[in-house]
Amino acid sequence: MTQQERDKGRPVEERLSGVAAPAALAVPGVAFLRPGLAGLLRGSVPSVLRRDSEGRPDGTGVRVERRTPDGADGTPGADGVWTISVHVVLRRNRRAVDVARAVRVAVAEAVVGSGLTDTVAPEVGVTVTGFV
Repeated sequence: MTQQERDKGRPVEERLSGVAAPAALAVPGVAFLRPGLAGLLRGSVPSVLRRDSEGRPDGTGVRVERRTPDGADGTPGADGVWTISVHVVLRRNRRAVDVARAVRVAVAEAVVGSGLTDTVAPEVGVTVTGFV
């Protein structure tokens, strides 16, 4: 079974998060993605070690939304832009601005390369939430 066949039926937001998380983690200087509240309250396994059913990072620390076009009635339109928010914890020996820029570029390239969105590049925001 191919990855594309496994992904059928999963929401696009979840698939995009699954593309963005490994791209962000691959950037030098990123220690891990910051878990959300649910991740912090889960069992004792650190969220950085959690994997989805296919063995990929579970996307904790990545939020994906589709912004509605100006003047829309509140429902996402075909021309709505994808926005991706990534929350990262960095290694102390790195400059935050350099790593954040690299994460933004890596995530945008991974998402566009995945073919899950239209040709418009997503808006990627990176928040540095701490250092280790």
